[in-house]
Amino acid sequence: MKELLHNKWFRFGVWGVLYLLWVIWLGNYWWLLGLLVIFDIFITRKVKWAFWKKNYKEGEKHNVWLDWLDAIIFAVIVVVPLNIFILQAFRIPSSSMESTLMTGDYLFVGKLAYGPKLPERPLSIPFVHNTIFGKKSYSDLIKRDYRRLAGFGDVRRGDIVVFNFPHGDTVLAKLPADDYYTHVRFNGREYTERTYGPLIVRPVDKEDNYVKRCVAVAGDTLEVRDGEVFVNGELQDTYPGVQNTYRVVTSGSPINPRILEDAGVQTADAWFDASLPGYPSMAMTADAADRIAAVANVQECRRNVDAYPPDYPDSYLMLFPFTEDFRWTRDNYGPLYIPAKGDSVALTLENLPLYRRIIDVYEGHDLEVQDSTIVIDGRPATHYTFAMDYYFMMGDNRHNSLDSRYWGFVPENHIVGKPRVVWFSKDVNKPFPRNIRWNRLLKFV
Repeated sequence: MKELLHNKWFRFGVWGVLYLLWVIWLGNYWWLLGLLVIFDIFITRKVKWAFWKKNYKEGEKHNVWLDWLDAIIFAVIVVVPLNIFILQAFRIPSSSMESTLMTGDYLFVGKLAYGPKLPERPLSIPFVHNTIFGKKSYSDLIKRDYRRLAGFGDVRRGDIVVFNFPHGDTVLAKLPADDYYTHVRFNGREYTERTYGPLIVRPVDKEDNYVKRCVAVAGDTLEVRDGEVFVNGELQDTYPGVQNTYRVVTSGSPINPRILEDAGVQTADAWFDASLPGYPSMAMTADAADRIAAVANVQECRRNVDAYPPDYPDSYLMLFPFTEDFRWTRDNYGPLYIPAKGDSVALTLENLPLYRRIIDVYEGHDLEVQDSTIVIDGRPATHYTFAMDYYFMMGDNRHNSLDSRYWGFVPENHIVGKPRVVWFSKDVNKPFPRNIRWNRLLKFV
């Protein structure tokens, strides 16, 4: 057996078959030329592919720089394909998914769940997503259209999904973390670009990564009633870890921070208002709310629900589809149809705000309104057939989440993968070593 494993023809056969299967999966048969490289590595050995490596004689001092170069090249050769096709590292930057995923969680995202996307800008600095030292980390010299390889399944309701931020195609240079379109709605395009520009335009795969829970898939009709999610008219089960905010009234004193912490409440986000007295907006799960309601100095613990119709000015500018015709709130939202590939909708001036960005941005058509007539690619249009599937995403921390309620649908070409495991976690509000969440290390999602 040992001799077989060291046989050059056997090793070539194993690696050749694996490489062939990868080429078939990739669907680009020009890569079959790589079999010539594998043949030379194992059989002919005419080319020194590892040209940077030096064969040291016994007792000869190693060149530190060459050893470092060897380590870096090995990392690039092994890790970059792994990052593209299998796993990608991701850090939870905000509290939008608490208490399911915590701020400071470090994840591995599985790309095989839905199939990995091939890079649209393959000329890119390894291990960097879109910027390095404040500059673009990729080149536009080679541009490719969206293409996804086969995966193990499709996005389903309830899945936690990592995806490219749909509004991340345009970024303000001075405010790269902000939503450009929100600034334009409130401040106007000219002021926004003059004050916070210049603009940075990014391809889909270089848009910032977000993580949310998929609450509705293509073909569904979604509605939120008093904070409860309904899909196709049916009330959906509440996922473990989903948080809402509660108004907590006390007898005059704050709740012991230890009690809050034991209940799973993030004390950094729970601020006490002496004039209430209590906490106007405490984010927690329903189970945590029951525990807090039972605390001796708590007089009231009531869930916050945004009124409908909204009673605050310009509310329509905050929530998708950003028009006064749809005066929805985050707790009373919809009904909204989630487009599916191949489905057609009748287009009217009234429902156009729902699908306009799909038509002219995500699916690349020229859309105009001329004298109350909808014109697509130069032709009057009364219907539109969708070319992609779309999804509706919401954060588990329902009142502290910028999600589809604020920017609309997530197209299928924006889907990156599914979180698989939390490999490390730290609490940014605590000093080392108390900041390490030992109970979350190697926790499967």
